[in-house]
Order: sequence, then structure tokens, then C-alpha cells
Amino acid sequence: MEADSQRSADTHLHRFPLLGTLGAATEDAAAAGGVELYLKDESVHPTGSLKHRLARSLFLYALCNGWLHAGSTVVEASSGSTAVSEAYFARLIGLPFVAVMTSSTSREKVELIEWYGGRCHFVDSPGEVYDAARSLAADVGGHYMDQFTYAERATDWRGNNNIAESIYDQMSRETHPVPSWIVVSAGTGGTSATIGRYLRYKRLPTRLLVADPEGSAFYQGWLEDSCEPTASGSRIEGIGRPRVEPSFVGGVVDDMVQVPDAASIAAMRWVTERLGRRVGPSTGTNVWAALGVITGMRRRGQSGSVVTLLCDTGERYLSSYYDDAWLAERGIDLAGHLTALKDYEATGVLAPV
Repeated sequence: MEADSQRSADTHLHRFPLLGTLGAATEDAAAAGGVELYLKDESVHPTGSLKHRLARSLFLYALCNGWLHAGSTVVEASSGSTAVSEAYFARLIGLPFVAVMTSSTSREKVELIEWYGGRCHFVDSPGEVYDAARSLAADVGGHYMDQFTYAERATDWRGNNNIAESIYDQMSRETHPVPSWIVVSAGTGGTSATIGRYLRYKRLPTRLLVADPEGSAFYQGWLEDSCEPTASGSRIEGIGRPRVEPSFVGGVVDDMVQVPDAASIAAMRWVTERLGRRVGPSTGTNVWAALGVITGMRRRGQSGSVVTLLCDTGERYLSSYYDDAWLAERGIDLAGHLTALKDYEATGVLAPV
């Protein structure tokens, strides 16, 4: 596993064009009101998503704790991307892997898990994955990785090449090297916990905003400072959960915002047009929330930088979020949010929809 990590370089940090029409977008900070937006591109990991970092940390944690042995079957509850990455690492060290996920998971993710040698076990609703994974692991004498419990503790939040340390290293030569805000969404809560703890450990003035999709329990749980809230579950794959997960650490979060599904998907398509390559829907959630932060900064006359995450590639969602018929079947209308993004290009203000 350490040899594998040596074969991978760090992920890219892109300065994202905020204003101007397509083909004439400007990256000039003065023209953009003194605020710059950066995307940390986690899609370039070997398994194509932010979850590659988490999967590696979970496997190292399990190995160092003596939970994995020769012949162990690895079982994970996942909405897709973590399972893709864990299937990769299971194959790397020669262990069988089973992913427990809802039947609505994108076909492209299922195919990737199977390509890495994993097997998929489907349940009907997001709330069923925990018990099903635990039961399956017990039946085969395997190990349930349980990303939702261990994500916040498996990663070294003090540094050691975690995502927060990488962001600050890459920002060091930018106009505003210390971001005013870092914006992330939550699936397990592990990424926000790592970044939030790092900010406090290094005594940095950056604030952390967590963007939560509709149907997720994290936002209400944070407002109430409670682990109790439950919800129907998110329609944005990879983020949002039907319960407040153990790895979500609300105390390190400075602010939260709930993002409508139509806004996430519209922003996903908008980012795709401006980058010239497809991104996933959780990236849309992040960018919509980041544009709201930038709008607020401009209204207050503030300059600075905002960093968010490009979580995964859009090639995993061709049969879902990029399919207009799929959206229509679910009653998701993007028109108003696409118009708001078009207006943003001209005004630098993201208006409510």
C-alpha cells in the first residue's frame, strides 16, 4: 500500500473562472470583485474520487488495528465512490470485497466496483445499508469497514499529507494564500472533520462551510447540535445521509447551508461547461454553496480566496444526472437555477431561486 501511494502525485488545484460568458471567462481577481475560487481536483486519484484518500486511510487503520488478515472478506456500506476505492485497495492486497449499497446507485459505479473484482449487494433504502453490511460481514466471517464510524479517526488531521495540508501547500503562492472559506459537503463527515480540526490545530483564520443536500440529516443535526435527526436520505450520490453519522463533527463547522437538488445538478452542469470536462453532482453542491459565500463577500466589500472540492468525475453519472429524461422522471427542474447561474456570470451575484 505504501508503494502504491508513492506512485501517485498530489491532486491538482484549479483556479476557477467566475465571471464572463463561456469562452471569454476571466480569472482576473480584480474583475471578479477581488475574490478567487479554487477547486481541489480529487477526481485525478487512481480510483477517480475524493474517497480514494478515505479508502486508503481506512485500510491502513484496519491493518494497523489487526482487523484484516489473509483471506478476510472486506465489507462496506457505501453510496458508491467509497466502494469503488475500497474495491481497488482490496484487490491490491488480495482480499475479496463486497459493497452494500442501494439499488439506485449509478450503473457506472457498480461496473467500476465489479471491474476491480468487488461484488455488489443491493438494498432498497439508504437506511438499510448499515445493518445489512454488518450482518453480511458476520455471515462470511469478514470485516465491516464502517466508513461512517471510522472516517474521522482513520485520517491524521494534524497533517501527514492530508487534504487540508495539501490545500495550504498549494495555496502558498497565490494572491490570498490563506483562504477566507473552505467549502465542502459531507458524506461520512470525515473530510470536514479533518479540515476543521487542521484549521484549529494550525490556528488558521479560515472558516469552514459544509454544504448539505436536501433530504440529508446533517444540516438539521448541526442546527440542533444533536445526533438524533433522521431524514429520507439524499438524492445526490456520495453526500448527505439519512442519519447524522458518527464521523460528522459539528463542533469544527463554522456554518452550514442546505442546497436544493436542482441547484446541485444545475451547478454540476455549469461547472462542466466552464471546465470543459464533466464533474459529479456533489461538486455542483460544493460550487453552488461557494458561489453563495462569494456573493456575500462581495456585498461586504471583502476580497480573498475560497477553496472547494471537485469530488469526482461526471463520467460516473451519464445515465443519471446528465440524462434529462432521468431528471424529468424525478420531477427535477433545472431551469430556474441555470438562469441564476447565467445571471451570476454577468453580475457576480447568485440570486435566490
